[in-house]
Amino acid sequence: MPTLQTPAPNRFSRIAGIGGYRAEHAVPNADLVGPIDSSDEWIRQRTGIVTRHRAGEDVAVLDMCEEAAVEAIANAGLKPEDIGAVLIATVTFGTPTPSAASALTTRLGTGPVPAWDISAACAGYCYAVAQADGLVRSGTLDNILVIGVEKLSDFIDPTDRTISFLLGDGAGAVVVTSSDTPGIARSVWGSKGENWETIRMTNSFLDLRDDRETPFPTLRQDGPSVFRWAVWDMAEVAKEALEAAGIESKDLAAFVPHQANMRIIDELAKQLKLPDSVVVARDIADNGNTSAASIPLATERLLRENPELHGGLALQIGFGAGLVYAAQVIVLP
Repeated sequence: MPTLQTPAPNRFSRIAGIGGYRAEHAVPNADLVGPIDSSDEWIRQRTGIVTRHRAGEDVAVLDMCEEAAVEAIANAGLKPEDIGAVLIATVTFGTPTPSAASALTTRLGTGPVPAWDISAACAGYCYAVAQADGLVRSGTLDNILVIGVEKLSDFIDPTDRTISFLLGDGAGAVVVTSSDTPGIARSVWGSKGENWETIRMTNSFLDLRDDRETPFPTLRQDGPSVFRWAVWDMAEVAKEALEAAGIESKDLAAFVPHQANMRIIDELAKQLKLPDSVVVARDIADNGNTSAASIPLATERLLRENPELHGGLALQIGFGAGLVYAAQVIVLP
């Protein structure tokens, strides 16, 4: 009886390069408060956001992907033809099929590699890292391009007071590659489907098809419910991710949570009892909530402003619509 071939033992993965695209238009709170009958102070106190960046009408999801990807591949010391697969986490690509990832392969010149999109909202990037980690460690692939990207401004109702003022656009990319030593710990991920509608669209595209008078679908959330879930449940998920990595919070160099809300970030850091030595990503103040793009963008900024963090351990955790979540400890590239 023939036996199946298995990958070599002690095969690991790591993140080898990172890149980002920040949308060109800075949108301060003052530009948004009129339609929601609010104030700059209200938004700052509620979310910690001072401004967010949004892309112009002529900038597409693929445009943002391409810029972030080119930078990440170069920073990894690779060429597009070295990439073995492309994974894009997004919920704002305009067509459910074909995928953004397959289109990007042609733009980048990777060749006919596997390519697919992941719909896991704000947890999408961490979902993609988990998949890339498994594929590399199994021996299936060596270099995988992972991108988190959103153009949330296409799905905003400017009169909505629940979520519209939070949201921005952008893209962050990394290359997950093979390694002789562990660079990505076991991922902790899951969903809480009974609260599926806590963050939602106002209606489906099928509703729009059946009745052309139906408003274009836009985003809504139950803010208080999301806040409680993110703070209490995600603190436990983060602790589980630390246990899976075999470390304690004091061993971290950085904490990179999804940039959902500054109060959530601060409360999670408190729940995890992070020492002052751990640098906490707070990119949300200037960039807003970019869903799947928020963790790689926050990581890119953290490394640019704190180069001494290269090679240190970071806990990253994403959580959002679904309600889905994922967390893992990584070695910073």
